[in-house]
Amino acid sequence: MTCTVLGLGSNKGFQNLAPGEVLDEACRALSSVLKNAVFSSVYVTKPMYYEDQDYFHNMVCAGWYEGTAFELLDEIHRIEASFGRDRSKEIRYGCRSLDIDIELFGKEKISEENLVVPHEKFLERSFVLTPFHEVLKKYADIEFEGCLLKDSLPFSKEYIKTQLDLLKTQEVVLERS
Repeated sequence: MTCTVLGLGSNKGFQNLAPGEVLDEACRALSSVLKNAVFSSVYVTKPMYYEDQDYFHNMVCAGWYEGTAFELLDEIHRIEASFGRDRSKEIRYGCRSLDIDIELFGKEKISEENLVVPHEKFLERSFVLTPFHEVLKKYADIEFEGCLLKDSLPFSKEYIKTQLDLLKTQEVVLERS
């Protein structure tokens, strides 16, 4: 089992679901994929990179996965597709009903065309670091099969807090706990 951290985002509803509700449903789906999954609060943030779109609802999920990072990526893509995501019709960094990124997969380092872990933009995105810091503060001592969450990842909550301080200009607003 590998401790993994996923970043979730939505700024476009799907069917009758608003972005926050899409995240709620995605969490239910991820609960069947990850063991002992824990979830952050939902935060609302301005879009980055491509700014002509609605604000994003963002959160983080952490849990243990039995399989490879590539198998997890396949499962994530299936979940995204079930909420209407079609990567072939998107603008890069544009609006989407659901985006799930593998931010961390244990302490593994992967650099392939379709997967980079740690996520290449992990440390520059306060919309990921803020909910990740929240998860670390609340759940760092959660144990699964003899491993603590805080010992299963390459970054400490203190390091993440330092990175967040460097990103103060990126506004992240708590939507709901």
